[in-house]
Amino acid sequence: MTLLIPKKVKHRKWSKGRSRKRLVETRGTTLGYGNFGLQALGSSWITSRQIEAGRKSISRFVKKQGKMWIRVFPDKPVTTRPPETTLGGGKGSVDHYVFPVKPGRIIFEVDGLLEKDAREALRLAGHKMPFKTRIVKE
Repeated sequence: MTLLIPKKVKHRKWSKGRSRKRLVETRGTTLGYGNFGLQALGSSWITSRQIEAGRKSISRFVKKQGKMWIRVFPDKPVTTRPPETTLGGGKGSVDHYVFPVKPGRIIFEVDGLLEKDAREALRLAGHKMPFKTRIVKE
């Protein structure tokens, strides 16, 4: 299992930021590569493990036909403190990477498949996501 992580980062630890639930995405909202896509309807952090689970479910369903694109890359580091540590030890070490998703962002795209196969593959991948999704067609 090869998880998506950045090779090199400018800053090792980031601020957490804040999630504004009502804001919608302005970039990455239209299909750019394939004929069918999986669009986010909610906002959440999507981890590299969840992206990998969605990728696996699509590629397992379509086998060797068609082509798939992943439109998000997790580059935001999330830190965690070790268990049973007291306060005052500073910020924890980087544990995993996430991508903050807002409603409207395209997560996956597929092409070269029949419509029913593309819809089923994207439906399976949508179940792995931490938010509601919908399938969009060109």
